[in-house]
Amino acid sequence: MIILGKMRKLLLLFITFSFFNVYSQNIKLTPSAEVSIITCGPGTELYAAFGHSAFRVRDTKLGIDRVYNYGVFDFDQPNFYGNFAKGNLLYFLGKVDTNRFLRVYYLEKRWVKGQVLDLEINDTQKIFDFLESNAKPENREYLYDYFYNNCSTKLYDVIKEVLGEKLIISETKTDNPLSHRELMQLYLGNQPWGDFGIDVCLGSTIDDTANAQEYLFLPENVFNFFNTLRITEDAKIKPIVKRTEIILPETKKETTKTWLTPLLLFAILGLLVIAITIKNIKSNKRSKWLDFGIYFITGVIGLVITLIWFATNHESAKNNFNVLWAFAPNLVVSFYLLKNKLPSWIKKYNLWLLILLVLSLLIWIVRIQVLSIAVLPIIIFLGIRYFYLWKFN
Repeated sequence: MIILGKMRKLLLLFITFSFFNVYSQNIKLTPSAEVSIITCGPGTELYAAFGHSAFRVRDTKLGIDRVYNYGVFDFDQPNFYGNFAKGNLLYFLGKVDTNRFLRVYYLEKRWVKGQVLDLEINDTQKIFDFLESNAKPENREYLYDYFYNNCSTKLYDVIKEVLGEKLIISETKTDNPLSHRELMQLYLGNQPWGDFGIDVCLGSTIDDTANAQEYLFLPENVFNFFNTLRITEDAKIKPIVKRTEIILPETKKETTKTWLTPLLLFAILGLLVIAITIKNIKSNKRSKWLDFGIYFITGVIGLVITLIWFATNHESAKNNFNVLWAFAPNLVVSFYLLKNKLPSWIKKYNLWLLILLVLSLLIWIVRIQVLSIAVLPIIIFLGIRYFYLWKFN
């Protein structure tokens, strides 16, 4: 009887859930329903430095107020870290009560704005139905790409798919168009180490000038873009944004800048390497452990960059010319530098390294790839040490 009772309860729960699920998929919004584009301000951590975007659907008569967020991922998904490393990370569309969504931004003192779209009820319903369908477990996942398929670019993609030819995109020309790298750096002023890491790991592909639609990987650009969109309804053209709401006001946050920036650290290390090199020349003795450290570290960095380039699907990591100063073979050669007597081929090898450093500077100067300014002292002290090993050993 106990088992029979439990089965009845489970059956009742199943029927109730099934009813709710069917009901939620067939909700008919009232004329008071609205769809909004939500834009959230940048946070202090690197992962939040660029802000966030989402949809909001609100129907006060039905008591619906939901946020549809394309920026969700699951640490427990199979092979999460492997997929992340290979560039195959799956994000998904999650839906949550608006108050719960906003709580995080309130606690982090980040502003949130909403652009309420001026749509007919039929179009509002279509967007709502699309999001509800897209949020189903079998539909919600997508292959994330930071620049071309992220939580911000998805918003325009959805609106374009649902509204189609009704949308009118204004031609906007920028006097000084920026590359993807330059666009990111606008938000990384307080993240010098994050900025350095991005510059080292990502290749020349992000130095191409971004077109108007490619600007949409950044939430604030999505906000600006929707302000330029127009829509055709009843043979009339009107702005798609009906009004803008301040959902959470901008709050002054305390920002702490690190004094030990990559540029300062590598400049100090450079002066130390130059001082030791001068001492080595005068004493006619070579600092083996310094050479081992330089070659080993640059070799490891070069190996990581090479693997990201060739062994993953990170398109933005392709054609990364940081491998010219962070030369992967240095990892193997570093162990030869521990010997008192260097092999004869080391001399030619160091001449080759000097040539690669010159090439990296030329690529930087002609802007095939813009390197981090913190790489400059690295190139200088590497050049001085390589020249010493080529000329005096």
